[in-house]
Amino acid sequence: MKTNITFRNLEHTPSLDDKIKEKSQKLQKHLREDAEVSWTCWTEKEHQIAEIKVKSGKDNFIAKAESESLYKTMDMVISKIENQISHKH
Repeated sequence: MKTNITFRNLEHTPSLDDKIKEKSQKLQKHLREDAEVSWTCWTEKEHQIAEIKVKSGKDNFIAKAESESLYKTMDMVISKIENQISHKH
């Protein structure tokens, strides 16, 4: 599984990369080996926003969440995308 990470208006840190890769691994059990996961994280005013796009074969999934904490936002968005993927499979 390939993981792409983009940050806008946020500092790109190794700990954030590690957290995103850890969260992405939760999806591996539902996806093909050649799946692509793209994360985009940014801030608007006091909101931390994360969007995840998953491409696995012909299937495409997208989810977005926002909260005051980027880590909370990551949990929310991964939950949304897992729900979408599990309904499909």
